Amino acid sequence: MALIDHPVALVTGASRGLGRGVALELAQAGFSVGINYAGNRKAAEETQATCREIAPSKEQRFEIFQADIGKRDDRERLVAQAWETFGQIDALVNNAGMAPRVRADILEASEESFEELIRVNLQGPYFLTQRVALRWVTEKLSPRVPGGFKIVFVTSISADTASIQRGEYCISKAGLAMAVKLWATRLAEAGIQVYELRPGIMATDMTSAVKAKYDALIEQGLVPQKRWGTPEDVGKAVRSLLEGDLPFSTGSVIHVDGGFHVSRL
Repeated sequence: MALIDHPVALVTGASRGLGRGVALELAQAGFSVGINYAGNRKAAEETQATCREIAPSKEQRFEIFQADIGKRDDRERLVAQAWETFGQIDALVNNAGMAPRVRADILEASEESFEELIRVNLQGPYFLTQRVALRWVTEKLSPRVPGGFKIVFVTSISADTASIQRGEYCISKAGLAMAVKLWATRLAEAGIQVYELRPGIMATDMTSAVKAKYDALIEQGLVPQKRWGTPEDVGKAVRSLLEGDLPFSTGSVIHVDGGFHVSRL
């Protein structure tokens, strides 16, 4: 589906992993991209450089924005800077998130870890969406993506798959899944579509420490397609959503997990 005048997507956590995969795919699709990062400037610059190399048009822009999504002042600064830089944004991809710093049984896990993950993984994207959506609704802007402005929340199979060694992560993602339903309901009347993208077992820095464990489980059939997911898989799914390929599906859960979610005997 054709895109209009290089629409702008703001992608949080775009310096590495799934976020980088999203940024690269959108760059190839003709989007300009706001590349958000929290702490790794070098990685963000690598994403920016690659986006520029693969972009089909020299008129596309790829700008870097530092902000910790878990901090209110950073979120407000991010939105203000993105609007000032691009004039407006047309899509928000809430990808930034973190795993527990220490995996611990829920009988032993700390309140500090719980609070940090809720702040970064749930509170951050929830209120970042509020700031962006308010501008879309109050400023009466015209979207440059087909069918209206778009919001994508990248959650996880942990939204409905229990993992007792990282309960705070599961709860943060389950909360984010409900946030999608809430925002989809609230923004539908404004013509804004909201989606949940639910990745499965993905090959990123976050999972590198458990690679051997999941290599074996995948081979045993945990994932029907018998492979790890990749940042490119997530990027392609986000691209499809932003290009308007699911115009009548707001609030939907899009599984990118190789069939993990399918109940089997």
